[in-house]
Amino acid sequence: MSDIYKLPESHDGSVVFKIPFPENLKDLARLSPMVVKRGYLLEYMNSYGQDSPFFAGLSNGIQLGTRCESCDYTYATPRMACEKCGGENVWVELPEIGVIHTFTVCHFGSEAFLDEVPFTLALIEYSGVDTLFLTRLVGFDPMSPSLQWIGQPVKRRFVRNSKLLPTDVYYVPDRK
Repeated sequence: MSDIYKLPESHDGSVVFKIPFPENLKDLARLSPMVVKRGYLLEYMNSYGQDSPFFAGLSNGIQLGTRCESCDYTYATPRMACEKCGGENVWVELPEIGVIHTFTVCHFGSEAFLDEVPFTLALIEYSGVDTLFLTRLVGFDPMSPSLQWIGQPVKRRFVRNSKLLPTDVYYVPDRK
């Protein structure tokens, strides 16, 4: 076969030797999972567009939602048009204290969270706000989850150095 049909090989990436492989294909079911560690770098440039005030708020220690000027429906996750009536929304500051509506413990995560698994995500409910906000819970043991967490008050916190990401805000137990 001609070399024109070969992909060029490089010396970057993973180099492997002696990967175990059974002689009998029926034994593949007992093959241990292979684990490969690879670097991954990709740069993105994107605009936050209408969400820019939300991220500017997070970087300044303020969590913003939106409220419809027509029907007063309030969104914890901002949007510029009301889904109920189509009215225009305005920016509002969300309460510092909320309660856990529901949660999940994540044992797998994207590349950014691999070092932090398991971690807990929760939907936070606020007084006077009609929708929920998805965020990280810190200070709750993800290895001992409990349905007693539901309804517990939580308090907003911000990372010290903003990364202009939704993860700049998180919630901790509100121990008054």
